[in-house]
Amino acid sequence: MRTLVIFLAITLGIYAALPAQIQAQLNKSGISKNEVAVYIKEVGGREIATFNATKTMVPASVMKVLTTYSSVLTLGFDYRWPTQFYTSGTLQNGVLKGDLVVRAFGDPSLGSEDLDDIVNQIRNSGIREIRGNIIIDRSYFKVGNKDTSGFDENLYSPYNAMPDAMMFEERVSTICVAPKENRVSQKNVDYSYKIVNKLQRVNTPCQGRYSWPYVRVYRNEAVPLVLLQGKISSRCGERRICQVLTKPYKSFYYALKDALSRDGVKVHGGLKLAKVPRDANILFVHYSEPLEKIVSKTAKESDNLYARHLMLLLGAKMYGAPATLDKGRSAIINILRSKGVIRNGVVKVDNGCGLSHISKLNAKILGDVLDDAYARYGERWMNTLSIGGVDGTIKARFRGTTADRHSWMKTGTLKRVKNIAGYVRNRAGKLYNVVILVNSNKGNWRAVQFQNEVIKWLAGTTSAPQAQPSRAKQQSDEDEPKYVSHETPQSVAQNGYGIQVGSFMNEPSTSYLARIRQAGFSYVIVRKDIYKVLIGPYRDETSAKNALERVRQRLNKGAFVIRY
Repeated sequence: MRTLVIFLAITLGIYAALPAQIQAQLNKSGISKNEVAVYIKEVGGREIATFNATKTMVPASVMKVLTTYSSVLTLGFDYRWPTQFYTSGTLQNGVLKGDLVVRAFGDPSLGSEDLDDIVNQIRNSGIREIRGNIIIDRSYFKVGNKDTSGFDENLYSPYNAMPDAMMFEERVSTICVAPKENRVSQKNVDYSYKIVNKLQRVNTPCQGRYSWPYVRVYRNEAVPLVLLQGKISSRCGERRICQVLTKPYKSFYYALKDALSRDGVKVHGGLKLAKVPRDANILFVHYSEPLEKIVSKTAKESDNLYARHLMLLLGAKMYGAPATLDKGRSAIINILRSKGVIRNGVVKVDNGCGLSHISKLNAKILGDVLDDAYARYGERWMNTLSIGGVDGTIKARFRGTTADRHSWMKTGTLKRVKNIAGYVRNRAGKLYNVVILVNSNKGNWRAVQFQNEVIKWLAGTTSAPQAQPSRAKQQSDEDEPKYVSHETPQSVAQNGYGIQVGSFMNEPSTSYLARIRQAGFSYVIVRKDIYKVLIGPYRDETSAKNALERVRQRLNKGAFVIRY
């Protein structure tokens, strides 16, 4: 009897934490109650809905939220992945009597579009001929030599690609099939795999079995072989076959050698894998796009390879090279715990991307991460997620609904797993953290329907924001930012630079502002939809940047300079 009373108390407690609208949608979904977790709260404010919020579940790709946020916390939005180029030997009259050496650090974005810059820098260094080899040092990662994760039956699909310090084209080989021209070619010159074309062109409509080549990959050869066969309509446009076929360092070598040749730089030697020789001299460093773009692609497109590389990079940064899976797993958890982002609950990281049934976390942990991320970085962070109706994995999902351009989400899908987590802004301008995890065998479509209805309902609510202090309301009209400060004159605040240390839906607490004063800083509070707390103001950007490191040390490592 006592057990029954406890069970009923817990159950009633859970249901009481759900608004009636969500409760109704959950009942309608047909999904078992113990297969769903919901956690919704105002950003920086009160909880709206909690249901199984501390239940440990499989996250799928929403795990990338932890990976990307750990990366931003540790490296900052402006970090750029380096790839170093050296020479070993002597350079005389344009002839390198030695080797061109490439030291890779795992830039996952390195691709054919980077070759022009790399070749230009090699030519600008005075090199017209390389009589030695191209040496590639890929020792920064220690991850084995698997090409594909083998997670499911689609072995050669891009989402199964495995990491490598010398990454190129995300380990994906692209074969271009142009039926109209009766042509099959490679996107990049690559002799590390072969294509056998046995396609038959037929003059039929481009549909059904005539619309796509049949592809079979043979990996039991020294050089992988791709067989194209079957009948394809000559009326079809170009088809691009993207498969994980070979080693990325081999693909990079052949593509670089071809690009150099086309630019008049002859390479006599071949490919050699080795560490950078001690006598090598640095030639130049090629940098990736800023980390902000890397994490945006990771989240918006749910790029598994990018997430794997981010996790490995964190491991190497925290515990030293070479990067390993164990180092990366520890790094993510320790970064989030040391920053006070997560405290309680099970967090198990497998590969950083969520392509795993081993990874574990709960909805409350995800909510805490989202809350902390917005408090530190505001909309800059939020916009790294897929935006409803605009881009990424929810580009079409919420188009034309109340959540269109009012939702910023990360999705996660596996067999029997359908999750979503992020932010929703309602019609009254309030911003909410939203986490809905479903681990069910009832069909992912049920989970999608349930999640969509909850998110659309939340986006459509019109509950008024909490009343703001009348002083702030009187300072400007509703179309202009509002400045609230006892520390600096408003006239200065509207014409300077500041260091953003926090952003909140409600006016910052007096204890929070007191901590800023105790640290020796003056501040400005800027309000337009949300409150932004800015250290300053500073009359020019240089002054603000000079103070930035001190602010990061004393208040918030994620602080950044803005103009207002």
